[in-house]
Amino acid sequence: METHQTKQRLSTRIANVAESATLAIDAKAKALKAQGVDVIGFGAGEPDFPTPERIAKVAASACLDPKNHRYTPTAGLPELRQAIADKTKRDSGLEVAASQVLVTNGGKHAIFNTFATLIGEGDEVLIPSPYWTTYPEAVRLAGGVPIEVPTTLENGFKVRLAELDRYLTPRTKLFVHVSPSNPTGAVYNREESTELAHWILNNNLWVMSDEIYEHLVYDGNKAWSLPVLEPGLADRAVVVNGVAKTYAMTGWRVGWMIAPEDVISAATNFQSQSTSNVSNIAQRAAIEALQGPLDEVSTMKKAFTRRRALIHRLLNEIPGVNCPLPEGAFYAYASLDGLLKRDYSGIVPTTTSELADVILDQAKVAIVPGEAFGTPGYARFSYAMGEKDIAQGIGRIAELVASSTAS
Repeated sequence: METHQTKQRLSTRIANVAESATLAIDAKAKALKAQGVDVIGFGAGEPDFPTPERIAKVAASACLDPKNHRYTPTAGLPELRQAIADKTKRDSGLEVAASQVLVTNGGKHAIFNTFATLIGEGDEVLIPSPYWTTYPEAVRLAGGVPIEVPTTLENGFKVRLAELDRYLTPRTKLFVHVSPSNPTGAVYNREESTELAHWILNNNLWVMSDEIYEHLVYDGNKAWSLPVLEPGLADRAVVVNGVAKTYAMTGWRVGWMIAPEDVISAATNFQSQSTSNVSNIAQRAAIEALQGPLDEVSTMKKAFTRRRALIHRLLNEIPGVNCPLPEGAFYAYASLDGLLKRDYSGIVPTTTSELADVILDQAKVAIVPGEAFGTPGYARFSYAMGEKDIAQGIGRIAELVASSTAS
């Protein structure tokens, strides 16, 4: 008698993809707000400023231009690719041709394209932890193996070259570099960046340098682009970036990858079979953003500088919390180990994931637990929000902790 095996409903690769924890926390907080609950959310990784009006006006005009109503080249509008090349030379000192640029649907798409293009089945990718939640998932989707390289609060959440060698294997192909860091706010100085660039080159690895937070640095810090410090890396480096953070354009979905021309050609072929061109309206807006002044990011930085000092002080005033001063981006990454195993109205959390649930349920404050970033015991707090909300949100956590008891 003929038998039929029950086929798996979802592909194994997609079924194993974890939901973005940061987006999930943000969605939960917004859902509660929609129900009328007074929730303060520290989860969102986006500036709380509007897109500059000059950019929005260009997009509005572009909507009425019929040339933007049609398909355009997969790799991006030629004018935008050139604007990206010009901006890259201006801001980081990396000189590239427009032909080395692929415009993508946001920075996350650029990362996905990079791994899909470079990583083969079983190739290993070194990812310092704490890491942004998407990196390891995108590596797995490409068939690769993410290898976590731990850092510590004591060393500023930066990798130490003396420890890197132990994670190298014959399968290692690429190193993920992000400075300023999401989630820690760590920034590698010039000496650290140069040494890391030399190590990557000497070990014949590729590097993906995520430079999305390049302009959000404080206290005289600078975001160094590795192929600028080590020109020998230029043929083995992919730079990913976008307009989201610098110009408060997270919803416009315009990012890019910069790489050697053969890599960009292959990535463009891949994108041509998936998304094709990015929205022409958003591309026109991005041209205006990149060719205009950086006045808006200067205004944002002043606000973030004040907020950074406030959240750093308030977090460290809570007994059991240890939070270093962020050097870049707009996140504070705090150790909450001292808040675990305490009794919160009959609930005793033993992990930061459980603690985050307690804080949301009892204090109505949303935070992203460190499990999402590969480092249990910590939590990320975005300070891309008003100072009043920061004070109120951290104040609620402080009150909750004060009302708890040691178990």
